[in-house]
Amino acid sequence: QVQLVESGGGLVQAGGSLRLSCAISGSIFRANAMRWYRQVPGKQRELVAGVTSGGSPYYGDSVKGRFTISRDHAKNTVYLQMNSLKPEDTAVYYCNVDLQLYTYWGQGTQVTVSS
Repeated sequence: QVQLVESGGGLVQAGGSLRLSCAISGSIFRANAMRWYRQVPGKQRELVAGVTSGGSPYYGDSVKGRFTISRDHAKNTVYLQMNSLKPEDTAVYYCNVDLQLYTYWGQGTQVTVSS
């Protein structure tokens, strides 16, 4: 059974950094596109960043220049390096992966940025 295992969330002060990881377990196949979304209560889930199977990254406007997405094909893992964090980055962050014919979601990891 395919699972996405997220880690790296937590509490950080404004201006600080965190690194999120999302590893695919239960599959021998390499993921296609991999993405990070975030959501705050009462709002729609927002695309933060994505990376194609070829390694091309793309970002939401609110995180450009501060966040970096990367992937490790050998580990079937995607990372999100978050720098210069702001209180408005506070949200639950979700990993999202296209694998074979399906799209999978992680369980979410809380990121809280204090001012």
